[in-house]
Amino acid sequence: MYRFTLVLWFLVFSNFAVSFVRAETWVLPPPDIDIFGQIRTTHASREETLLDIARQYDIGQIEILLANPTVDRWLPQDGAKVILPNRYIIPHVERKGLVLNLPEMRIYYFPESGKGEKPVVITHPVGIGRMDWVTPLGISKIVEKKKDPTWIPPKSLQMDRIANGEQPYPSIVPPGPTNPLGRHAMRLSIGGGSYLIHGTIKPFGVGMRVSAGCVRMYPEDIEALFDKIPIGTQVHVINQPVKLGWLLNSLFIELHPPLEEDEAKYADYKQMTINAINDFLALKSSKKNMPEGFEVDQEALRKAIIEKSGIPVLISRMRDQIQLHTQNENFIGE
Repeated sequence: MYRFTLVLWFLVFSNFAVSFVRAETWVLPPPDIDIFGQIRTTHASREETLLDIARQYDIGQIEILLANPTVDRWLPQDGAKVILPNRYIIPHVERKGLVLNLPEMRIYYFPESGKGEKPVVITHPVGIGRMDWVTPLGISKIVEKKKDPTWIPPKSLQMDRIANGEQPYPSIVPPGPTNPLGRHAMRLSIGGGSYLIHGTIKPFGVGMRVSAGCVRMYPEDIEALFDKIPIGTQVHVINQPVKLGWLLNSLFIELHPPLEEDEAKYADYKQMTINAINDFLALKSSKKNMPEGFEVDQEALRKAIIEKSGIPVLISRMRDQIQLHTQNENFIGE
């Protein structure tokens, strides 16, 4: 009965999601389900770039490139099939406030639900700090919100531009179409308040490492979130290039390239992934709810590690299913 309820939940939820073009808000799955969203496809036209499609479907630049490695970024073939990777494994942290996963370049919002309301999760792509301007990890909170903010460029950023032979920014940039913060900004408590979640006047940078440590969002995304997020909301910045999650006793993995500064740590990406799987399964076993007959599909895992597509991939199977498949093959062979 419990399994049937979960299957019914997943089917209803999937149908709900497909009906929207920009599915930013989703029903939050129960605690023992870690996956939400829906993989879909569309077709490119000669009038649009792959990045135009990404913005239309609320996907970041690196996200859509990883999901479509054979599609040209700037001149996709007319009618080319484009995968829309709008399915996600929830990061393995507390489902509270804002959660920003740096390697994924995506932010998740878990608003508090009112009495009688279904809990939801909202997710959007973001741009993050470059390797030399890292967005700091850890837990902070929103301490200020401003519409049409004034931007005062930090001294470190001005010095960097001068060192690179570039013209420094004006000392004060007023609200308007040339303000890099866009029309909405939320200040974090970390770094003496120097880090912001804000809009941008360069939307193609969303989903890339382009900022001086701040978090950039599509203008329409931060506008939609701005009034929903109260001051004091927790913001948890994490670093999880390997995400694992359960759906109906099946294990899925979502892999992203590590941050550049972590490449030495992830030199043996395969072993790091295997270690993460072992730790994840050990936690499941400790709670005495490991599915009977469960095992990792090594070929599916190998392919997922090679591709690092950023899309959740099924990497488990049940031994009784394997035996049945083998029996069917033997029968056909006779």
